[in-house]
Amino acid sequence: MVGREALRPRNYRALARMARVYPRPAEAARRYFLGKGPYPYACPVRTPAGVVAPTIHSSHDMFTVNEVFCREDYAAAAEIRTVVDVGSNIGISALYFLTRSPATRVRLYEPVPRNVERLRANLAGYEERWTLREAAVAAAPGRVTFGVEDSGRYGGIGVSTGSTIEVEAVAIDSVLEEALAEADRIDVLKIDTEGTELELLAAVRPDLLERVRVVFLETERRSAPPLPSFSATFRNDTLVLRNAA
Repeated sequence: MVGREALRPRNYRALARMARVYPRPAEAARRYFLGKGPYPYACPVRTPAGVVAPTIHSSHDMFTVNEVFCREDYAAAAEIRTVVDVGSNIGISALYFLTRSPATRVRLYEPVPRNVERLRANLAGYEERWTLREAAVAAAPGRVTFGVEDSGRYGGIGVSTGSTIEVEAVAIDSVLEEALAEADRIDVLKIDTEGTELELLAAVRPDLLERVRVVFLETERRSAPPLPSFSATFRNDTLVLRNAA
């Protein structure tokens, strides 16, 4: 996995940003490209809020840090106020959003207990600006079988990993309704659910979706769903949908 990631040109495009983002760029590059270094590791990252140091637990987490902070897969402006983060993992994407502005609020959804424990540690100090629902998100509510694996990065509903847990799932419409009960709009909806992203987006009621400004979907499918008011672009493996309305 490390070798394959290191060979991808899109990841080398992030190399130029490493010196700006990481206070210790050589160490970050060694861990990212070579997969070397002991874990857990407090990985220092420069942000608009100053240097933060999320604790990562494997080279897979290092991939996530680089994708979020160096590749800027979820590039967001300081003006964002309301963020919904579906598939929050250990909190790296949430930390990115929270450090854009002290006015940003993030609603997180993550069902894997070990990920939740690590997420809480990585977001310590920001508790007044984030809420967490320890649940998966699906098209409809209920109990679902969730595949889990050692890294915590690649599991999901219906994902074959060799190990599963039963978790609560909340409906995507309920997720957006709860956010919109407290805000006029959702500035960012990020969905990373290891394969169900487009299914979730298709399940959203149109009246809710029209109140979302930007959608980030982690998907390798290179075709965008037909959404009349949204323009679509791809950033690495992220489909970015922007509401023109």
